[in-house]
Amino acid sequence: MSGRDRRQRRRRIAAVGAVGVAAKKHHDAKTAEAEEPASADPAPASGDQAATAGALTPEKVDTLKEMSELHDQNVLSDEEFAAEKAKILGTTS
Repeated sequence: MSGRDRRQRRRRIAAVGAVGVAAKKHHDAKTAEAEEPASADPAPASGDQAATAGALTPEKVDTLKEMSELHDQNVLSDEEFAAEKAKILGTTS
């Protein structure tokens, strides 16, 4: 295995790890959100729910930046980057 192949493999493993970390953060946030008592947080208006559903959180922005850097380094292909971006943004591609 050449040095380039090893570096590319390590980068790909790092990318998968980064996605795993982002997924874990997302899961933890959703779990914490579900555990909050309903009476402590008043129900937002329906317009507020629609606005926040697709909002970019700082975590999403950081993850997108990481994915973009990996794409720029040719660790992620165009298709892989588009698929991960769609997952993060909650859109279908």
